[in-house]
Amino acid sequence: MTHSNQRQAGAKSRTPKYPLWLHAPSGQWCKKVRGHRFYFGTDRDAALAEYMRVKDDLEAGRTPRPVEPDAMTLHRLVDAFLKDKRSQRDGGEIAARSFAEYYRSCEMLLDHFGKTIIVNQIRPDDLMGYRRKLSVKRNANSLGNEVGRVRVVFNYAFQNGLIDAPVRFGQFKKPAKRVLRRQRAEDGPRMFEAEAIRRLLDVAGPQLRAMILLGVNCGMGNSDCAKLQFRHLKLNSGWLDFPRPKTGIARRCPLWPETVEALRLWLAHRKPPHDEADADYVFITKYGKAWSVEGSSRNPISAEFRKLATEIGVHKDGCAFYGLRHTFQTVGEEACDSMAVKFCMGHADGSISDTYRERFPDERLRKVTDHVHTWLFGLIAEGGDS
Repeated sequence: MTHSNQRQAGAKSRTPKYPLWLHAPSGQWCKKVRGHRFYFGTDRDAALAEYMRVKDDLEAGRTPRPVEPDAMTLHRLVDAFLKDKRSQRDGGEIAARSFAEYYRSCEMLLDHFGKTIIVNQIRPDDLMGYRRKLSVKRNANSLGNEVGRVRVVFNYAFQNGLIDAPVRFGQFKKPAKRVLRRQRAEDGPRMFEAEAIRRLLDVAGPQLRAMILLGVNCGMGNSDCAKLQFRHLKLNSGWLDFPRPKTGIARRCPLWPETVEALRLWLAHRKPPHDEADADYVFITKYGKAWSVEGSSRNPISAEFRKLATEIGVHKDGCAFYGLRHTFQTVGEEACDSMAVKFCMGHADGSISDTYRERFPDERLRKVTDHVHTWLFGLIAEGGDS
């Protein structure tokens, strides 16, 4: 109650003040921005409206654009773009994480350029200034992803008739491939060696241990684990049939005895979730909730994995839970059957054969997982019936 009263008492003091002041000699309302005085006329309300229209340009040091009543502002473009992406998310066409990333990119665009800037008046040098700002705290890969999302937003405007001519990007491009290769060489392999994985398995709790084994046994990522359901597992025969949530591409993989054992142990500890809608998920947080956070780019499983990896000294920058998927791909290909690796990973090769292929020999899948098992444990996995 005390805090409530304090908020009510302070509400008036937090009311935004009128940003302009009256210049007595001219009778105009004015504002000093970046060391220069600007005048907005004698009518108080009209002066405020004009100031708000040009405020972002003035504060950025740009010459304000002329008035265009029907012009497409960045704010209107972002609203239309996100409305469309939200529909795609709700229809299952894009992942919730993808929508969250677009949303964040749009927020940053508005924060940098302002809501009132006219889209078709954004110049290549404006975009390059934004790119320089983005590059301060991002590596080459992250910068490239952000540049890509920004270009999607502006291309959407032209493709959907919101502007009459495409935005000129100039050199607002992703970093060159040679830059990405250099960064990858500096960062080192984005996979874990066998000893590091065995150390993780030795100290992980029942749930995280089962997830780690699924990661290195089947190439599953953290989002895969979060969305894994009981219908995808056949523990008695030792198989996983789980189309990738991200793409819907079929994926089938033999489960090692260690993976089956870890899953059974976790299920013995698993408590019913608080929400009945989450009852089908194999993995549930200690708070009784699903690991998948809809509409968020957060990766709680990856965060838990990173915490454990840091505690035992095997954490590598840029290599979290998804590094287990890199590990399976890299080691699995050493079995000399890349098509079997793709089938386990849920990758499509883009060929016409993908369209017609309805099944894949289990023996070839088992050959790949046996090879990874031998690499990790030095033992040959026992075969199961499919």
